[in-house]
Amino acid sequence: MLVDSHCHLNFPELRDNMQALRAAMQEARVGHALCISVTLPDFPQVLAVAEANENFYASVGVHPDYESEPEFSEDQLVALAAHPKVVAIGETGLDYFRLTGDLEWQRERFRTHIRAAIRAQKPLVIHTRSAAEDTLRILREEHAEKIGGVMHCFTESLDVALAAIELGFYISFSGIVTFKNAVALKEVAKVLPLDRILVETDSPYLAPVPFRGKLNQPAYVRYVAEEIAALRGISYQEVEQATTENFFRLFKDARPCN
Repeated sequence: MLVDSHCHLNFPELRDNMQALRAAMQEARVGHALCISVTLPDFPQVLAVAEANENFYASVGVHPDYESEPEFSEDQLVALAAHPKVVAIGETGLDYFRLTGDLEWQRERFRTHIRAAIRAQKPLVIHTRSAAEDTLRILREEHAEKIGGVMHCFTESLDVALAAIELGFYISFSGIVTFKNAVALKEVAKVLPLDRILVETDSPYLAPVPFRGKLNQPAYVRYVAEEIAALRGISYQEVEQATTENFFRLFKDARPCN
């Protein structure tokens, strides 16, 4: 069984089709999914999805693109993370691609998430775009190696991946790795240690080939795993086993149920 390590099943494109999504997951042998929080007002929706499905889990956090979201505290994140279905803090991080100007507020929120994760003893789910240097710097300054986590939807260089792994992080590949023009990313997927790789969909976005441009769903994580297997010249079963074991090693509060 595979695990979709990052999806947004509470988003309107997917939340009303849960029965069909679950059936497709079963057919594709995708046994578990981590539903990711992007705002605290919508966190109850994320948690509700996880509570209603034994093999779904939740994270709690505020995506770095959501500047207008109400301010939150470290204590607030720690309290919300105490729920048994919450297995991670995030997604959090830095995004200098979509937002410009003085982004110190983004960096301070990132630090708040890291400190909360260390207190709660729940790993981090990191979003970084056009901000790898500052992302790694803040992770080091806040001693994120104490808790680790995952660099989700990874699109950075091999050097960034190795630096993150050195800090105790895993690297998660999305449908982007199946895109023909993702040449550099394919090279990263070829050489990283297999015991540090996760797979994800980031549903409802970034559907892999052959569904590129269409609505994504957790069942399609299989295509990500197949691409990684082909790139590395190993069997699909090896990628399936390794990435699933990696997921449950990282997210220790997630409970396998299949």
